[in-house]
Amino acid sequence: MPPADQPIFVGSAASSSPSTPSVASSAGVPSAGVPSPPAVASVPGATPTGTRAPVVDHGPRTGNKVALTFDADMTDAMLGNLRAGRVKSYANLRILDLLERERVPATFFLTGKWVQRYPEVTRRIAGNPRFELANHTYGHTAFTGHCYDLPTKPVNELRGDVAKTFEVIEPYGGRQTRYFRFPGLCHDAAALDALAPLGVTVVDGDVVSGDPFATAWKPLVRAVVDHARPGSVVIMHVTEANAAMTDEALPHILAGLAERGLVPAPLSEVLAAG
Repeated sequence: MPPADQPIFVGSAASSSPSTPSVASSAGVPSAGVPSPPAVASVPGATPTGTRAPVVDHGPRTGNKVALTFDADMTDAMLGNLRAGRVKSYANLRILDLLERERVPATFFLTGKWVQRYPEVTRRIAGNPRFELANHTYGHTAFTGHCYDLPTKPVNELRGDVAKTFEVIEPYGGRQTRYFRFPGLCHDAAALDALAPLGVTVVDGDVVSGDPFATAWKPLVRAVVDHARPGSVVIMHVTEANAAMTDEALPHILAGLAERGLVPAPLSEVLAAG
């Protein structure tokens, strides 16, 4: 969840229509003299290059679709925990087991270092036609000040960091996107401008599960089920050791959403609905 003084934009931070990012319709449209790359024009989340990256919180409030998104964080400190044996895993396979068994669509925001640490798990995610792959930076660093206790990098390194992460994810194939999520949801105008050459859509979210470091699963269920609405983007984590209650909460979350008539769908479908 972002700090209290962190602005949240619903829809575009530039000039695209609220809630729905420009994707295929942006192909070949010049922006600040730079055309949208044809290779990504039809990829979900792709936007014209050269303009400030648009930001979305949720999709249209119509229909019954919601997006379940899972962040896969990985910092140098987390890698150190794994090497020292202080932590067993930052990849919660029980979440994948449940999603696969119940045929539930989901979108995974992957850090490059998580992908490199868990290539087989990434391959499993990419091999599921119901799962989408998105970008969560290379090493889960912050690019603004005062972003919780995250390690920080200067904003002039953001473009290279995000581009590198796309390069790490791309060989796995599957349902690739140009969606990007800032660690901690911390961003400002300078950070959004730094992403302009990459043609991405920044996805925050409007339902925060609160699963990092949770010690009980029931509050996570209430946080999601009580606040989800048509078009919602739910933020959860697949990083087992740092979000140990998520797999226990997930079946109850799915049941609660179903009781409310809400149906999980890929993020691209939720943002494009209506």
